[in-house]
Amino acid sequence: MSFDILVPSLPESVADATLVAWHKQPGDRVDAGENLADLETDKVILEVPAPFGGVLTEIIRTAGETVVSGELLARLDMQKQAAAQPAKPAVHEESPLSPSVRKLVAENELDPAAISGTGKHGRILKTDVLEYLHEQQASPEEPTPALDTSHVPLSATAVASLRPEQRVPMTRLRAKIAERLLQAQQNAAMLTTFNEVNLKAVIDLRNQYKERFEAKHNVKLGFMSFFVKASIEALKRFPAINASIDGNDIIYHGYYDIGIAVTTPRGLIVPILRDADQLDFAGIEKGIQDFGSKARNGSISVEDLSGGTFTITNGGIFGSMLSTPILNPPQCAILGMHAIKDRPVVENGEIVIRPIMYLALSYDHRLVDGKEAVQFLGIIKESLEAPAHLLLNI
Repeated sequence: MSFDILVPSLPESVADATLVAWHKQPGDRVDAGENLADLETDKVILEVPAPFGGVLTEIIRTAGETVVSGELLARLDMQKQAAAQPAKPAVHEESPLSPSVRKLVAENELDPAAISGTGKHGRILKTDVLEYLHEQQASPEEPTPALDTSHVPLSATAVASLRPEQRVPMTRLRAKIAERLLQAQQNAAMLTTFNEVNLKAVIDLRNQYKERFEAKHNVKLGFMSFFVKASIEALKRFPAINASIDGNDIIYHGYYDIGIAVTTPRGLIVPILRDADQLDFAGIEKGIQDFGSKARNGSISVEDLSGGTFTITNGGIFGSMLSTPILNPPQCAILGMHAIKDRPVVENGEIVIRPIMYLALSYDHRLVDGKEAVQFLGIIKESLEAPAHLLLNI
């Protein structure tokens, strides 16, 4: 009995998807629930599970094609037994590759074991192979000897080969990021205000309790939970910064869904800590840890990325000293964290060394006045420099 494998229902805000890779080929035996293919949207990777056990008899759409909900992908025979298959090459056993990836690997005589896969369960995607090739060209293992071309006429082709270029399509996620960033620049009156915060009290508190915290809650005590708590305290005092603009209306949100920017191999995503004001430090850290795990294994969902009233991004983990973060529409503000550096500061008339971080708040001036933005950062600074206020809720 033949059964049609269709594109699953896509999220409401997603019109179509790209078929990234097939993990089974015609003639392969599959079990019920086994992943047949990966679909990439502009937000997440979706799996196409087998509804029944059987044999995959036909693949209709190939990797790289754009598909929509309900479209026919393949056919599965629920009664047919898998025919005896010849032994597959070792490359298949080491890492299941889609036809387009296998072709690219073979054309460039690459070893799949040397390529880090960013797909589901570490599968190698076409973008992984292209990135690997790019890295090899940028940093060859052996230096190329200089060519003495003083007596050899070079053709245009030969000259071009000395200046290699590579054209690759944007992933859907990268294209969506570009679209949203451009939208933020064009549709908002964006400004950024800065401040600095002395994190000695936070660091001392964290060092004092981090081992007991981890032993009790089974999660590490990081800096982000302090910043989430401080941001919520400031958002409660300045509701406009937790609001958004919808046409000619202002929507004031009576809840605090905090977006935490996370970098993945596919690009930047912003999963949402919902009702973050109702979470304690352990709940915040566990939520962030969960997002990190999902981002690494590709299981983050559209629901995880939907909504949000305010965003925090931490460029400091990459060494950024100062930046102007771009708004995440339709939110009207975003907080940028940066690297912590020991700096000389004046305390009680004396110069002392303290761990200082620069803070940046980008905001939509259509909704938020400069005075509010400056005072908002001031509240975050005060909360972090006296973190007992956050713990005691005073």
